[in-house]
Amino acid sequence: MAKKAILCVDDEEIVLISLRDQIQNYFGDSYIYEMAESADEALEVIEELDENEVEILIIVSDWLMPNMKGDEFLIRVHEKFPRIVKVMLTGQADEAAVDRAKKHANLYRYIAKPWDETELINTLKSGLS
Repeated sequence: MAKKAILCVDDEEIVLISLRDQIQNYFGDSYIYEMAESADEALEVIEELDENEVEILIIVSDWLMPNMKGDEFLIRVHEKFPRIVKVMLTGQADEAAVDRAKKHANLYRYIAKPWDETELINTLKSGLS
């Protein structure tokens, strides 16, 4: 069976823990759950998973992160892995950043922080189908 992963990217560890717990509680052992505290770390995780033939199905990324904003990160991912479903989860993205991600990264959804767990899970379920 092919290995499949969900990647969450946020510079706040508490957000990553909450996301992992909520997603894993719903989907159980169906996927590998990876967390990264920056876009740079996430790019390394993506390369490592790709080398190990693990397919990333969805990335949930914050926008406001040090060194690289979420829209730029998602655009870079999209250039190499266009099939990954991309979700931006943030309380601070400006409209131009969301529009850039929609246009250049095929952004699937934008979810505002603080997020609703049901909305998050429903977004992931629809993105996975």
